[in-house]
Amino acid sequence: MSDSFEQRCQQIVTSLRLSPEQKRHFLALEAENALPYPALPAEARAALDDGVICDMFEGHAPFKPRYVLPDYERFLANGSEWLELEGAQDLDDALSLLTILYHHVPSVTSLPVYLGHLDTLLQPYVRILTQDAIDIRIKRFWRYLDRTLPDAFTHVNIGPADTPVTRAILRADAELKQTAPNLTFIYDPQITPDDLLLQVAKNICECSKPHIANGPQNDKIFTKGQYGVVSCYNSLPLAGGGSTLVRLNLQQVALRSNSIDDFFTRTLPWYCQQQIAVIDARCEFLYQQSHFFEHSFLVHEGLIDPDRFVPMFGIYSLAEAVNVLCEKEGLAGRYGKDETANALGYRISAQLAAFVENTPVKYGWQQRALLHAQSGISSDVGTTPGARLPYGDEPDPVTHLRTVAPHHAWYPAGISDILTLDETIKRNPQAVMQLCLGAFKCGMREFTANVSGNDLVRVTGYMVRLSDLEKYRAEGSRSNTTWLGEEAARNTRILERQPRVISHEQQMRFSQ
Repeated sequence: MSDSFEQRCQQIVTSLRLSPEQKRHFLALEAENALPYPALPAEARAALDDGVICDMFEGHAPFKPRYVLPDYERFLANGSEWLELEGAQDLDDALSLLTILYHHVPSVTSLPVYLGHLDTLLQPYVRILTQDAIDIRIKRFWRYLDRTLPDAFTHVNIGPADTPVTRAILRADAELKQTAPNLTFIYDPQITPDDLLLQVAKNICECSKPHIANGPQNDKIFTKGQYGVVSCYNSLPLAGGGSTLVRLNLQQVALRSNSIDDFFTRTLPWYCQQQIAVIDARCEFLYQQSHFFEHSFLVHEGLIDPDRFVPMFGIYSLAEAVNVLCEKEGLAGRYGKDETANALGYRISAQLAAFVENTPVKYGWQQRALLHAQSGISSDVGTTPGARLPYGDEPDPVTHLRTVAPHHAWYPAGISDILTLDETIKRNPQAVMQLCLGAFKCGMREFTANVSGNDLVRVTGYMVRLSDLEKYRAEGSRSNTTWLGEEAARNTRILERQPRVISHEQQMRFSQ
């Protein structure tokens, strides 16, 4: 028998591991989940109860969007009437204004997940400051972010241009090695100089950050400069965000299928429709009952637009779905190891993309959801995130990237994989740079690597320190996401990615 509401609350308030702020957050979740769920059709409710569809534990009463991406440029220029702030005049003003607004930007985690495209935002306010003066301020700001927003889902974007602020952020991130904020560098071959991309590669070798996004690919979806990469690789419209994220367990869909043909003609379309029903119900509550968009000063002052929020149609366990379907057909192939199995995976992604593109939603940017390859949650067991290859038995890095790259065209709201590279790569960051460029040439939208031996690593999509995981059980953590990393390390096998050495022969294969 499950614990009662009172028992769960009592366990939270008496926990030895949680800080007062963390206890308050979990108590709020318990209160929200004591409310009734938005009304669902019986079939959608059954799919949710059976675990074929997962609502990411967002809560029973979505009173705020999952992810909010304010127009920070507008805020810095105009200030805020509601916050009684004038626009910024210099870099100190800009940093101060941002620290204030962050405390008023909601998300599913209760802390902001998007902190802005910081180098683009801040560079106009640098004025006559020297590089040393910029570095001092950015390092202080970077430390502030980690200590006051201790959540590894917080996310900063930089690039593609080379500016003094860009360099300052990279230096601070490599030196401080913080779990927060997470960092994405947006690369554009027409703008980004080679020496800046090489510095990004050196940072990856040092602290497994930043993640690198293919700017031109995202520009085609959102238009240039009108999007942000947030949380775990979610690409979303700027001045909007993600209203909700609901994900489909493809393994469970495959298990309920009689054959490959049955999967494509009956079960996959059926469960996709049920997921749309869940998305519509959650968004209807957000838009019509929560009154968030009616009363938020972010809307009234033009920092966000309700029409630029989009629900994310997530999927995961593609690898397991392919393997289940191959077994049902008596095929020996396995995802990531066989061309027939890989082709089946590509076919699944293509059909999902066509469904989402052709199916309207009640509330959403351009009246559609966006397909997202969801990067896993800490409680997942026996599934692989998104369209990734299963952990612990990966091929060499080039084969790995070439196998997953064809999926990237189908997932506009984000898709990712994580390479784990042997620590010998630290002597040759140029190899990381070439691997990234080769991946983008193959069509990948995001490139991410962990480096073996680093204390700072990615777990599913966010950053944790291995040293924090070791002591969490005894004394807890000041970071809100350490417990997720500890649970994910046990359940998802993410840390079992095999460290790979990049050889010159492998690099040459990208140019063939």
